[in-house]
Amino acid sequence: MTEKPKVSFSGLPVLIAALLFLGFYFIASIDAKNEASIILGFPLLALVIFVMSGCYKLEPNQAVVLSFFGKYSGTVRDTGLRWNNPLYQKKKISLRVRNFESGRLKVNELDGSPIEIAAVIVWQVEGAAEAVYNVDDYESFVHIQSEAALRAMATSYPYDQHEEGQLALRSHAAEISAHLQSELTDRLVDAGVAVLDARISHLAYTPEIAQAMLQRQQANVVIAALSRIVTGAVSMVEAALAQLQTHGTVKLDDAQKAAIVGNLLVVLCSERGSQPTINAGS
Repeated sequence: MTEKPKVSFSGLPVLIAALLFLGFYFIASIDAKNEASIILGFPLLALVIFVMSGCYKLEPNQAVVLSFFGKYSGTVRDTGLRWNNPLYQKKKISLRVRNFESGRLKVNELDGSPIEIAAVIVWQVEGAAEAVYNVDDYESFVHIQSEAALRAMATSYPYDQHEEGQLALRSHAAEISAHLQSELTDRLVDAGVAVLDARISHLAYTPEIAQAMLQRQQANVVIAALSRIVTGAVSMVEAALAQLQTHGTVKLDDAQKAAIVGNLLVVLCSERGSQPTINAGS
């Protein structure tokens, strides 16, 4: 099914002509001598009412799909009072931008941990004929396919980033939104629906594992901090030994270097203040 435009006519002349006829008919009906003309005017009155049934109103960002005894005739997008063949069946479709928030879905992310996820979908009907004839109920179709796309996307990524350059649900919002929008576009294109935006509105571990995941995140933060402290401490020790050797302040053998390295690492990596020990002699 491909949408094709349909020519429509202004309904204002039809409305004016119908009102004039009804006015003349009302005036003639007042005069009792014109009973014959009143009776003869019944078919014309029925014809006028039939012709007026072809008028319809279209507001901005609306379209009407016309069919003639089950055969698709075309789509009208001209706004205002329009007129087409009264035998056409007319179905109005809104082309306005709409949005909705999916329910909170419980799915397993790439690593198998259960999470809760929801998304806000912004969509718009672009093909009115496709929305009417390709699917049974395009609004329900959009909602169901959006949840299916969200589930498929959530199982493709981990919740947290475990490796450098790895995409994750929590840390790469822009990339995840682009993937979700692409997934939705592929599913909804047959219904004449364009997805304008798709973003995650809720993301969390399920309550039964939330505490354990929080402890793991805290442990990862502590490990990262300690790794940075150790790296900095080693760099400082190397710089200290290099300066001592360069200036020739003292001559150190391997045992003394090892002792200095151990003491400096303890001082630099310790969470508490160090207590100095004075060596009175060897």
